[in-house]
Amino acid sequence: MENNQKIPGEKIAQIEEYLPGDNTYEDNDVIRATTIGDINLDSVERLASVNRQKQITVPKVGDIIIGVVEANLPSMIAIMIKFVNGKKVNSDLECVCVTRHIRKKNIALAKDVVKAEIISHINGTIHASIDSQDLGVLFTKCRKCFGTVVKMRDAVKCKDCGWIDDRKLSSDFGKSEFLNQD
Repeated sequence: MENNQKIPGEKIAQIEEYLPGDNTYEDNDVIRATTIGDINLDSVERLASVNRQKQITVPKVGDIIIGVVEANLPSMIAIMIKFVNGKKVNSDLECVCVTRHIRKKNIALAKDVVKAEIISHINGTIHASIDSQDLGVLFTKCRKCFGTVVKMRDAVKCKDCGWIDDRKLSSDFGKSEFLNQD
């Protein structure tokens, strides 16, 4: 067993020698770390693992996340993950959500709180979807005056200035009890 510190993305072993274990992933013919920690090369099981120093919650495929939109691009949004399955996380992880197939002018804007489902982990990137009816924007403000908005069918209307704006709203929009306090 080696006790070398590794950081995410750093090479641990060759795929011919070991299989990816805990906190590692396969990148072509190399096993790389997904977290900071010590290498554990198990020669009996032929597994390369990294023992974490700090527990980071990485959402799995099928998990429901709640986060804050950090970037809004024409075909996707980047979401800073704050809750996984209703439980608060402090991992500072982001996921991307492709939105080019959704027929709305504004899916979500920066600083909107959104609910999404994790659909894959590809090339070190967490991918999410807001396609389902219960997924989408949970909380937003008016983009003109930052006033309070109310749901109006499939859009939001500002109580202060009357501005109407398009969003991909969750069926839980406007509800404060969208988190499970387990």
